[in-house]
Amino acid sequence: MHNTLHGKRGLVMGVANDRSIAWGIAKAFHEAGAGLAFSYQGAAFGQRLQPLAASIGSDVTMDMDVTDDAALDMGFAALAAHWPTIDFLVHAIAYSDKSELTGRFLNTTRANFKNSMDISTYSFIEVARRAYPMMKENGGTLLTLTYQGSSRVVPNYNVMGVAKAALEATTRYLANDLGPDGIRVNAISPGPMKTLAGAAIGGARKTYRFTEQNTPLRQNATLEAVGGTAVYLTSDAGACTTGEIIRVDGGYHVLGMPQPDQIWFTSAVPVARFS
Repeated sequence: MHNTLHGKRGLVMGVANDRSIAWGIAKAFHEAGAGLAFSYQGAAFGQRLQPLAASIGSDVTMDMDVTDDAALDMGFAALAAHWPTIDFLVHAIAYSDKSELTGRFLNTTRANFKNSMDISTYSFIEVARRAYPMMKENGGTLLTLTYQGSSRVVPNYNVMGVAKAALEATTRYLANDLGPDGIRVNAISPGPMKTLAGAAIGGARKTYRFTEQNTPLRQNATLEAVGGTAVYLTSDAGACTTGEIIRVDGGYHVLGMPQPDQIWFTSAVPVARFS
């Protein structure tokens, strides 16, 4: 994919460390020839981000709190001062109280529900609204990240499943809204990955092992695979793809039950094997 994105430039939001999905996408964009800017939230994340950004030749980083309209306005103003137009934006931002990503969904609190929806879903609308003036003349691509817990029950994913369902609906509505301006809006849905965000979910290690043992490809998604998908969606090859939820999960989403070698029987009742 060398030079696939040559001449394109844009903003990547949500890099937490070198194992972040957002970082996998940023690396793939860099290798494809794109110019990159990054946003972060708070000094601690900024300190982690700056050496990563520097490693791929970017010195354009800005603090953006997606729950603060003034901070978003300042961040996008700084970006526009550097680049009047952009070609893509990657929204890799989600949050829920870790204590509510275990146990029963029934125990979701009102405060965490609102906060999770605000940060994980509504923020995509807020950043799209601010990116729109920088894309409307030449078109562009908005990408976000989701997970299969949006449409199927995943133990302990809880309120994040509801937030991701709303995010996927948001993707479709934005795609329709911005399509006449040549702006494509898509979501990538990887399978379980060993990221900082993924580790916060109760039972994450078991989920990772189980999906790896049962996907048709017998492997979970990699940063490289997700990054390559993002390059395709942002490149001219993805010119007619919008409103889609692209799954990068080794094919796990097609299954109706575990693979035969991952099932054992007790009293004639099949039970999924967790090893």
